Amino acid sequence: MNVRVLPFGILKDWLGASASSVELPERATVADLLSRLSQDRSTPLLRGIAVGVNAEYATASHVLKEGDEVALLPPVSGGAPAADDSASQQELITVSITRERIPIEDLVADASAPEDGAVVIFDGRVRNNSRGRATLYLDYEGYEEMALRQLRELGIQARARFGVHRVTIVHRLGHLEIGESSVLIVVTSGHRGQGFEACRWIIDTLKQTVPIWKRETFADGAVWADGEPFPASIAIDVGDPKSNA
Repeated sequence: MNVRVLPFGILKDWLGASASSVELPERATVADLLSRLSQDRSTPLLRGIAVGVNAEYATASHVLKEGDEVALLPPVSGGAPAADDSASQQELITVSITRERIPIEDLVADASAPEDGAVVIFDGRVRNNSRGRATLYLDYEGYEEMALRQLRELGIQARARFGVHRVTIVHRLGHLEIGESSVLIVVTSGHRGQGFEACRWIIDTLKQTVPIWKRETFADGAVWADGEPFPASIAIDVGDPKSNA
């Protein structure tokens, strides 16, 4: 059978920027695929990655099928079971990915409601330095279909965990200049405490689980930003047969 392999972030530099087809025996697993890819190559870049199969996180023991799209996801720079996603809840959660400037004032106004006593905003911006070097600009890329699913899941979980009212999450992709907003989170709630907690939890979890990466360009070159480790529940280490089995 054939599966389509789609690398992201720094893995594109190792495997190639475009998707490729890999032939595997029937009932091959994610672990089998990673073993095949690591043959005749050094494997450090595959340690601690996550894998998405058809835009859902998958374990090392997941059995692949003909035509599956397998995304190789390095730790993100930017999977718990879904809670109730009823129509009414969907109206209270807004997520999007854009390549245009994020309209912050409009999104905050749209999220606000008379019953809310607090509106908590996180506006993540491109700074002019990183690792002691002057940053010229950033480029963000993402596995968009999966990223949108994960962003919505964050909104669902935040409402369930913290009892907040509305959640808006917008992430920008593409080329960003210094001072431009890369991610906006707006949380509305009856009281400030739950709003602050939910907003902090969303951005911290987003940086670990949503497949979006950034490439930093300096005067003397460009690098993919080091990502935060994936949670143990979704991280896969090549060569470890017990990893995420």
